[in-house]
Amino acid sequence: MLATKEAVTGASIKKAIESRDGPMLSSFYADDALVRVIDRNNPPSKPREIHGRAAITTFWDDICSRAMSHRVDLTIAQGDNLAFSQDCAYPDGTKVFCAAMLELKDGKIARQTVVQAWDE
Repeated sequence: MLATKEAVTGASIKKAIESRDGPMLSSFYADDALVRVIDRNNPPSKPREIHGRAAITTFWDDICSRAMSHRVDLTIAQGDNLAFSQDCAYPDGTKVFCAAMLELKDGKIARQTVVQAWDE
């Protein structure tokens, strides 16, 4: 799919995530954006940091290429901040939960923090 210029909103995030549209998700980020991932393997004291749209594109391409479903359950927007939660599932039944907080600048995602957990 080709990415289109769409505003970063709860509805556009939901649409892109649930349709596994990596190019659209990547188009939401500023060139110098930062994504921090906190999970079992990347604790708060040493989160995984993904710098720049090119690296973030690789991140989303990987996630969107996986055989799994994504459902965005809740989105909340306030000023230049957006938060959402999502449930994911692999075909084998493994579940993943994610909560994300986004900071917008000039209509693009400048910073995002992701906290996720999965079945083991």
